[in-house]
Amino acid sequence: MTIVDIPLNLSKMGQNSSQQEILTEVANYRNTTQSLINEERYMDALERTVSAMRNLRDFTDTDNTEFLAVLAGLIFDLAEIHFALHDYRQSEKELEILFKVLARLIKEDAERFGKYHILAMELSTRILRSRKKAMELLVKQQLNASALYEKVNSGVVAATDKLVDSLRNVGQLLASAGDYKAAMKFYAEAIKFSKKRTGRVNRKEIKMTIEMAEIMMRVRTMRPRAKRLLNAILPHTIALETIELEEDILALLEVIDNDISQEPKWKTFIHKVTTSTMHRFKKADKNEENKENGEVAADAEQPQPEEAAEEAEKEKAEKPDKKEKKNKKEKKNKKNND
Repeated sequence: MTIVDIPLNLSKMGQNSSQQEILTEVANYRNTTQSLINEERYMDALERTVSAMRNLRDFTDTDNTEFLAVLAGLIFDLAEIHFALHDYRQSEKELEILFKVLARLIKEDAERFGKYHILAMELSTRILRSRKKAMELLVKQQLNASALYEKVNSGVVAATDKLVDSLRNVGQLLASAGDYKAAMKFYAEAIKFSKKRTGRVNRKEIKMTIEMAEIMMRVRTMRPRAKRLLNAILPHTIALETIELEEDILALLEVIDNDISQEPKWKTFIHKVTTSTMHRFKKADKNEENKENGEVAADAEQPQPEEAAEEAEKEKAEKPDKKEKKNKKEKKNKKNND
């Protein structure tokens, strides 16, 4: 982690000015903070930065450009330190404040402070845990970033290179995690910013485009789009005479064409395996159902314990009645004989 160095222009404030002394002292605090960060003493670095912020309260002109520049540098430090301490929510809040301060500085001098706006965008790709939030912020800040490229200087170019690399790294990370759609969004932003920096297609944009096409190829429905993208970038590759990248593009196109030609066979095979498995499961379920129905029928034929007890009592009650009837019949027959 390296703190963002924002050079100050204190010549207009007077050599013995108390305001200049405050800003100089805060700048010295930041140098100490950098040493503490290098030693990974983040809590000490946080205390040092908070002390510097307290010193700034004595500065009277809060609209002063140099004051805002120092304040932006301290907010950069706070966001980085809180992120290193895993206080992500606070780090995100400081990032929002940072963009507001930088917006004021860009209005004052876009050529001087433009690169710090882009560095803040790069910081957002590392700090924001929600990739959706990061993408929304990038889209929102593109309006300000686009104006910065009207006056391109070495600071903006270097900051943009850092932003492009960060976006590319996030895209690679998301692709390795299987989130291909989000990965492609970050790659698209990286390519867009890289083109703004150079104004033309160069080797770096071609390489990133090839990587983006490889991610597309992992999603079957997006392979035709990957093919169109590779065909579009191929003439630029030939014009730059980058033989290695040209061979990579041709190899990927061959893979896509082979896959498309063999797709019906794969579909038939998958359909066959799926149908066979489904038939097997249905047959097993039917056999199990018949077995359960047979057991239920057998249970229904067998008398239940309660029913058996009732029948026994009924038979027991009927036996005296039969015996009494038999005795009456015998007496009647004997009487008739007499």
